[in-house]
Amino acid sequence: MGATRMDAAIRHVVVVGGGTAGWLTASLIAARCGAGAGAITVTLVESPEIPTVGVGEGTWPTMRKTLEQIGLDEADFLIACDASFKQGSRFDGWVTGAPGDSYLHPFAPPVAGSADDLLAAWRHVAGDRPFAHAVSAQAGVCALDLAPKQRSMSGYAGALNYGYHLDAVKLAALLARHATTVLGVRYIRDHVTGIDSSDAGDIASVRTRANGAVTGDLFIDCTGHASMLLGDHFGVPFLDRGDVLFNDRALAVQVPVAAPDSPIASQTISTAHEAGWIWDIGLPTRRGVGCVYSSRHASDEQAALTLEAHVRATSPHVDPKALAYRQLSFRSGHRARFWERNCLAIGLSAGFLEPLEASAIVLVEMSIEALLANFPANRGVMDIQARRFNALFAYRWQRIIDFLKLHYVLSHRQQPYWQDHRAPGSIPERLRDLLEVWRYQAPSQADLPAAEEVFPAASYQYILYGVGYGTSARRTMAPAGQSDVRKQIGLVEQRLRTLASGLPTNRALIEALKADRQALALMGKNG
Repeated sequence: MGATRMDAAIRHVVVVGGGTAGWLTASLIAARCGAGAGAITVTLVESPEIPTVGVGEGTWPTMRKTLEQIGLDEADFLIACDASFKQGSRFDGWVTGAPGDSYLHPFAPPVAGSADDLLAAWRHVAGDRPFAHAVSAQAGVCALDLAPKQRSMSGYAGALNYGYHLDAVKLAALLARHATTVLGVRYIRDHVTGIDSSDAGDIASVRTRANGAVTGDLFIDCTGHASMLLGDHFGVPFLDRGDVLFNDRALAVQVPVAAPDSPIASQTISTAHEAGWIWDIGLPTRRGVGCVYSSRHASDEQAALTLEAHVRATSPHVDPKALAYRQLSFRSGHRARFWERNCLAIGLSAGFLEPLEASAIVLVEMSIEALLANFPANRGVMDIQARRFNALFAYRWQRIIDFLKLHYVLSHRQQPYWQDHRAPGSIPERLRDLLEVWRYQAPSQADLPAAEEVFPAASYQYILYGVGYGTSARRTMAPAGQSDVRKQIGLVEQRLRTLASGLPTNRALIEALKADRQALALMGKNG
């Protein structure tokens, strides 16, 4: 193969693999770089033999900006993807497993004020109320199954911060249609049989069974766990973090809703069990439910019994044994590098962490944004951009690992699985240090100083004080500031009453949006 020209402009991006990661990547690059002078062409190669991995997903609020950037209408997206509104994550049974053991990590930040003032004011003014309910009206909105917006609000606008629950397979199909018909992405549905290298060692092309060689300047590996380009071709090793995050199995099932007008939960519900936890995600037509567990602490048969018991308890209208279950195996970890020469891995090809706190799709979004913010002008600067990208995402993956581990470390459950999670040797050193610091002061920006932390200090506050972490009260340096925070906390219940009187339920809003779309379609047909 020919030599790589270091001054050659990057004009053609080839995305290998579809699914959510592949089609989001292709769509965002095409939407942001596919028009005008110096436009970049995007080709996506997807094997017809590899199904999309999708069991029902939760997204972060970042998804609203992502969908808006690529030009999708929010109502159309909600309907096409059987989607609903997500306003946070609730954790049931994670502290002791006793009745009433529950706390919330909402998307809305707490009332404004310094971290220590906030902690002291909550304890003084509203210590009998759970932390999230005292410092944010969103907790009460979630408890009422309310939507984060009114019907009259424009797409992607809301009274509260929100993301989505969705059917990942339907999302990939919607993105594929939009990318190919609106954004000009070239689509090759073919199986990749090999990879050709240039004399310099870059990827020159991927060979396909029916379409021959597909050449490009930059290749995006979205081939999932196979990591065909970054892992197999370039040999970038996988760093297994099973020493910190023990879960390596999941058993998933789709549970039909009890009735067409049944409530749709406003948050992901994560219920702890003796060797892991169960996710429960509400969609308009079904619930996505899955038992996550450690094969070192529970057998597949035990996990199946645990999941069946959960379905039976939460869905008495359903016979758990009549449902179709899907067994999944995974490793929590990531590649040692994410960008090697002219290949960048995005999605599962870069790594995977257990689905607690729904970090998978947001890592895809963050990866694409980081690429586009510093898109290499030519091959000569690509290695510099790759080093910067690798440093940034090594930090981000480790911070997510820390945050997920925090949920386990704070538990008081006594089963071996939970005791093992609290063993000092399984806790990352940085997290151990932070927990020691947080015995005397509340999490703040000083502890999480990066410009764009994946999880800000507020997220740590919600988890720590949701479980009752005992930070010692520290004398505030600004009494007036604490007084102001107390006033704001006092107004949270008033704001909740206002929101509760004006917001529809999730079900009511989704049905209203469907009715609006049907009316528009009828008008167009009659017009």
